[in-house]
Amino acid sequence: MAFTRRSFHKGALGGLLLPAFSRAADRPLITTGCASGDVDHTGAVVWARTGQAAKLWVEVSADDSFRNIQRFAGGNALPETDYNAKAVLSGLEAGRDWFYRVQFESLEGVGLLGDTMTGQFRTAPVTADEDIRFCWSGDTVGQGYGIDPSRGGMQTYAAMLKHSPQFLVHSGDQIYADGPVPDTIALDDGTSWRNITTDGKSKVAESVQEFRENYYYNHLDEHYTRFHRGVPVYYQWDDHEVANNWYPGKVLGAPFKDTSASLLAARARHAMFECNPLRRSPLDPERMFRVVHYGPLLDLFFIDLRSYRGVNSVNRQTTGSADTAFLGSTQLQWLKQELQQSTATWKLICSDMPIGLCVTDFGTDIAENWANADNGPPLGRELELQDLLGFIHRSNISKVHFFTADVHFCASYHYSPERAAFKDFTPFWEFVSGPLHAGTFAPAALDMSFGPEERFCGVPHDLAANRPPSANLQFFGVVSIDKDSRALTVAHYNRLDEKLWEITLPA
Repeated sequence: MAFTRRSFHKGALGGLLLPAFSRAADRPLITTGCASGDVDHTGAVVWARTGQAAKLWVEVSADDSFRNIQRFAGGNALPETDYNAKAVLSGLEAGRDWFYRVQFESLEGVGLLGDTMTGQFRTAPVTADEDIRFCWSGDTVGQGYGIDPSRGGMQTYAAMLKHSPQFLVHSGDQIYADGPVPDTIALDDGTSWRNITTDGKSKVAESVQEFRENYYYNHLDEHYTRFHRGVPVYYQWDDHEVANNWYPGKVLGAPFKDTSASLLAARARHAMFECNPLRRSPLDPERMFRVVHYGPLLDLFFIDLRSYRGVNSVNRQTTGSADTAFLGSTQLQWLKQELQQSTATWKLICSDMPIGLCVTDFGTDIAENWANADNGPPLGRELELQDLLGFIHRSNISKVHFFTADVHFCASYHYSPERAAFKDFTPFWEFVSGPLHAGTFAPAALDMSFGPEERFCGVPHDLAANRPPSANLQFFGVVSIDKDSRALTVAHYNRLDEKLWEITLPA
């Protein structure tokens, strides 16, 4: 059945008649779904998974009936990859919708083809003659809240799909590898949250396969799968792709048997690249930070605040050193250079952690992010941020703002030197969203070193901790850039698709 963009977003997903073979039972079927991501001006990465040794093929068409196709050979799905495979699509026209269908060909039975699955993506523009619209958020299947079919599953993904975004920025915690999903969770109202459970989500992830199983679990939800077939994603990682509040060299406690956070991070990174439509950097195949040039109106700078940080501490060192690293010197220099070279109207830094909120290890003063809660001149990791913001100011780089998730509520903060202990920076905004499907929490206090002011918060400051998704305090943001005025509009929505707040920043 052919499908249009409108019918696709209503869930009428197309497919083709399957080829008839006498060995139909041996056909390599698509077991987990398909998805696209890391879109650029000429193509995208497409991922899919099957259940046997097979080669991935992807057919792409500019028309939803697939009358004219381009065929791309993908990788081989093998036991050592748990039958995950990807294809890199290139040579496509920029700034238009493309429809794709994936199919596996058995490596054991020549010409033996499996079923097909369809999806779509939009290539990045090279001109400024079209509006841009995307979503951002983070935090999926956290605090034990998995898929409860009786409560509608992961409804926030269905709400985002209604906006037909050109892409999603997933700001981290795509999985909770350290968060097993129990059968039930008792709720305050006397009812129970009842999860779909799997063996792969029954314990903390330690092996590569256990990390993979966390990604597979999310695809059991119909809204999640439908969204990823219809919208490409740019992913970054935070702590829960590995373990809560991890940093290189951290020694973990129970229930982990493998207690080296660095060892688990290596396995987790392997699984994340394998189970998602992610490109490997030609400079360093393990690195997560990158820039996406999304036409003349928008550059996206994805940073990694996990891989290069120093040991978590009270974060009040007076001089910079390896202990105060957060971006790390290599990534910081890269970010400065990319920002300075950017010619885009809007320069959005996609961060896996917020700036001014005082995020700490539970019950301690050990800082997890930039802020150290002293409200004074920059110290510790804040020295690195002072360096970055001062560079942006002195270089006269305009329209730089931050987008993040991590803290499980939505908010908008304006930073200005008139309120700050540090003065040498240009005012900017930080927009926070999430969770997509996890427990919701109240905001922490703000550190005033860089002068944040709360302009909007989507939850009460006295909210009881860990509200379930059924409380409808699940959030995503929608960012729009108008091609004529070049203005940027940011709006916060909840999972009922109710608009909560909006601001337009003029170009």
